[in-house]
Amino acid sequence: MRWSIVLPYLCALVSFSPLASAIRLLQSSSLNQCMENSNFTASLFNVVFTPDNRTVQLDIDGFSSISGNVTAELIVTAYGFTAVTLEMNPCKMNIAGLCPMQTGQIKVNPPLTVAQDVVDRIPGIAYSVPDLDGKVRIYINSTDTGATIACLEANMSNAQTVYQKGVEWTVAIIAGLGLVASAITSGLGHSNTAAHVAANALSLFGFFQAQAMIGATSVQMPPIVQAWTQNFQWSIGIIHVSFIQTIATWYQRATGGTASSLLSSLSTTSVEVQKRWFEDPIGLTRRGLDWLSKRDDSTNVAKSDTIVINGLTRVGFKANIEVTNIFLTGLIWFSVFVCLVMIGVSAFKGICELLVKNGKMSSDKFQDFRNGWKVVLRGILFRLILIGWAQMCVLCLWELTTRDSAAEVVLAVVMFFSMLGVLGWASFKVISLARRSVTMHKNPAYILYSDPSCLNKWGFLYVQYRATAYYFVIPVLLYLLIKGMFIGFGQGKPVLQAVALLIVEAAFLVGVMVLRPWMDKKTNIFNISIAAVNFLNAIFLLVFSNVFNQPGMVTGVMGVIFFVINVVFALVLLILVLIASIYAIVSKNPDMRYQPMRDDRNSFIKSSTALNTELDALGNTARGGEMELKSTAYHPTYEDEPNSFSGGNGASINTRPQYDGHRAPPSPVDPSVPLFPSHGPPPSYEPYSHDLGRTASPARVGDFDPASALAAHNFRQQNNSSPWQRGAGYDH
Repeated sequence: MRWSIVLPYLCALVSFSPLASAIRLLQSSSLNQCMENSNFTASLFNVVFTPDNRTVQLDIDGFSSISGNVTAELIVTAYGFTAVTLEMNPCKMNIAGLCPMQTGQIKVNPPLTVAQDVVDRIPGIAYSVPDLDGKVRIYINSTDTGATIACLEANMSNAQTVYQKGVEWTVAIIAGLGLVASAITSGLGHSNTAAHVAANALSLFGFFQAQAMIGATSVQMPPIVQAWTQNFQWSIGIIHVSFIQTIATWYQRATGGTASSLLSSLSTTSVEVQKRWFEDPIGLTRRGLDWLSKRDDSTNVAKSDTIVINGLTRVGFKANIEVTNIFLTGLIWFSVFVCLVMIGVSAFKGICELLVKNGKMSSDKFQDFRNGWKVVLRGILFRLILIGWAQMCVLCLWELTTRDSAAEVVLAVVMFFSMLGVLGWASFKVISLARRSVTMHKNPAYILYSDPSCLNKWGFLYVQYRATAYYFVIPVLLYLLIKGMFIGFGQGKPVLQAVALLIVEAAFLVGVMVLRPWMDKKTNIFNISIAAVNFLNAIFLLVFSNVFNQPGMVTGVMGVIFFVINVVFALVLLILVLIASIYAIVSKNPDMRYQPMRDDRNSFIKSSTALNTELDALGNTARGGEMELKSTAYHPTYEDEPNSFSGGNGASINTRPQYDGHRAPPSPVDPSVPLFPSHGPPPSYEPYSHDLGRTASPARVGDFDPASALAAHNFRQQNNSSPWQRGAGYDH
């Protein structure tokens, strides 16, 4: 099989966009030194070679310490393989300014014509494979002594890349569609489908963020890996919009910072995307920016400096964002996203009410959402904070090392610890409620899924896991925090980043394979596969860090393999989420597609309105008395009253209302908490005697009716046995 034929078509297929270009070309926009004490440097280097007309267009602005006649040896490599070697004599080629070379400023911009035999020696694959990993190295030798007096290196590109706006929009829309589909199906009462679609959509979004984190490391990666991971930087808020950049620059300057002007200086500045590791990239970038701010029209050595970028600075540069605006851009987009979602949910509530009021929509549609929309809105806000946790970990911690301005550092600290506090408190509440549920009902799912306030506010942390793995959100948060710390704080240490991410991904993969914490087998397979690919990517990253000192061809080939594996895997995930989302929206009964979860959560998530009405009727029948029946689905306790399960004062079932002897005692079932009937009360329902100052059983012996008891027994038989006597997820 000829890879020169297969690769272009494969890349065009999997990158969702046509990569072929009508004009074949090779170009370079930066010239880097490849030896110490090089006598030639360039502040501007643009070279474009078009094989169809055999011309080379040069635009070079450099500084030379060389005088006299020189010759040049040119070596072209692709993926570590030497493709072309040429000997050049500037005098024979009539290159003005280079024959002979003079010390001082040198400007070269004449077009050159290349011989046909040289054009024929360049393989056709060089013009078609996206993100070509090619280099041109030039050794300048003295004609008199034959010694090498300068070494220059330029990275080649063929203007074909897998970094495409179409890819960004496609993956973002499909991920967003999954979240919207889960919200709609949840509002329609299909809780099982909503839980599955939401879990897969969030896992897909997490995979996108993991790809973005790989690209944000300071490891020197092949161009195709850099370009592919750039497609996912939107997931951590790296999105270019002109007016947001204007706001970020203004804010930084207004708060005492010095804004960079790298992007506006490209016509006079050579920018090197790091390919060889010399020293701390942030230090190099800072010195380059200082040079830019002090640059003038005088001729001096400073003019020959080259700005080196990598890691997050490279990500921002490729996204057309100034280095000093990266953090604030991510923060602004996260805030905008939260505000838009809040406005959208509020608008949807208003639209639903208008439609119901005008008779355009049935009153039972989205009834649970319309009755308790404020608590639902709070739960959505918490979920958004969870989604943005990885993004803000990276950007906030990185801002502490760059310190673009004092105000931005304060914003980073406040945002990071606010999100940490919110997620930490939510995790503590979930664990506390689950433990109380286990103590009282021998089943963690009982309180976590029966109390609508608890489910809507804190459910974002545990609904994707089985009931007995409610705690797994803690390892996930720590996993993302550790990754963010190494990426944010370790921008100057590529090997450390690679080794740390490998260890973290390996530990996480082992953990999820052993625990299998997600809600069912398919969801476990979905997420374990993502963890496995993330671990494989960490292995690739370690190889890219050159810790093994492997040949360049190995790195280039592994870069292509990395791209193929990830693009195929991402495509499979996107298709699965897209199919699930469409099915959830168009199907009349999407829950049929999913098996009931074995932790019995569906028994507790039933519509609160219908369930409480049935339970009140059952209690009234068992007592033989008359009791007012009304819908109590969204009792005031739903709004976080003190006696709610999730309100902080303990389970509401322990609060006994006062009543006199002339009124029938109320049901021991709190109407704000839709409990499920059972064969016997849990331990906390033990009757207390009046002698001890406690409430006695509300059912008197004289009120017993055999027919009522038989009706209650039949109701229990129809609704299965006690939920804490069934699976409850313990058999996973």
